[in-house]
Formats: sequence, structure tokens, C-alpha cells
Amino acid sequence: MTEKHLSTQFDSELNAISARVMELGGLVESQIRQAIHALSHFSPEAAQEVETLEQRVNAMEVEIDHELTTIIARRQPTARDLRLLMAFSKATANLERMGDEATRMARMCLSIIDSGAARALPTSDLRVAADLASGLLRKALDAFARLDTRAALAILKEDDLIDEEFDGFVRKLVTYMMEDPRKISPSLDLLFLAKAIERIGDHSKNVAELIIYLVEGRDVRHRALHEIESALG
Repeated sequence: MTEKHLSTQFDSELNAISARVMELGGLVESQIRQAIHALSHFSPEAAQEVETLEQRVNAMEVEIDHELTTIIARRQPTARDLRLLMAFSKATANLERMGDEATRMARMCLSIIDSGAARALPTSDLRVAADLASGLLRKALDAFARLDTRAALAILKEDDLIDEEFDGFVRKLVTYMMEDPRKISPSLDLLFLAKAIERIGDHSKNVAELIIYLVEGRDVRHRALHEIESALG
């Protein structure tokens, strides 16, 4: 994903950092898959595995941040190289936060299981949104590896689907709690779980925005989608 430099060592460092970010992304994907499994099968074992992976994700995020700081201090990059390293840093931060959200999902699943109300709650609707969020992360990582602005633009649009799923689920859950007040407490856990899924989609969108920023050299967060499409030709 990087251009060739006069220093082959610098190229090696950039490629190594890129590989590490993709590895971190793979760990976070595993967290999310386990969280979805915990939700789908009410599995405490899967939920606990998410927390185990969280320790590895946090450690790798610290390692990558240290490596990036070292490269910037030693190479003093400018222009596109500096944007690339900053994009790596921001992508790493977003991945770590996605891992946090997956861990939050796992903890909510454990709380729901412990409440004994798991089978009575409308969890099936959440699985759709969770699968969308997991797929969005996968697409964001692939687009980031290839610096594919077209794929990044599609991700920005697809995140809206997750937001729509979340809004619809909240309306349904409010109705559900009004009909059966005894389920309010576990339903609130489910609501926080839904919010964690939405946030995973938001962080995947952030990664997509980084791709467009890296290629264009401009922040796209405050631009409408039709403006971005025009800018990309």
C-alpha cells in the first residue's frame, strides 16, 4: 500500500507497520465474531473469549503506537508519508475502540444470560446489525490495505444502514419494555449492546474516511457524500 522510497529500510518499516495494523484488525474481527456468537447462542464461553482477546488488542495497540512514534522521530517524514503514518495511528486507535465495543457487547451478553431472561428478549434483530457491523469492518480493512477510495465511499453509505437498524431496534425495544415492565433491566442491557454495535459501524466509517483523507489530503468528515463522489471523479 506504500510508494517506494530511496531508503529501502523506510519502505520495510512502513510495510511492517501496515502488516501490524492489519494484524490488529484481524484480532478485533475475532473479538466481534465471538461477541456475535455469544449473542446468537447465549454463550458465556464466547463472551469470556472476547475479554481474553481484549488484552492482546490493547497490548498490540500500545506496541504499534510506540513503533509509529519511533519512525516519526527517526525519519521526520513530510507530506504523504506523514499523512500515511498519521492514518496508521488513527486507524489503530479506531480499531482499539472497536475492540472496546466488542468487549462491552460481551459483558452485556453475560449480564443478559445471568438475568435468566435471554430467551425472552428480541435478540434476533440485533444479529442483523451485528453482522452488518462485522462486515463493514472487514471491508474497511480491505479498502485501507488497498487505499481504495471507491470502496471507502461505499462504506460511508453502508454505515447508514446500521444506523437505521439501530433506530428501528430502539423503537421496538421501547414498545417491548412498555408491554412487559419486568423485562426493563435486561432490555436496557440489550439497548447498550445495540449501541455498541452502532459504534463499531461508526469506527469502521472513520477508517474509511481516513482512506479518502490519505489519498486526497483533505478531511472529508464535514463534506456531503455527493461532494466526495464528485471529488473522486
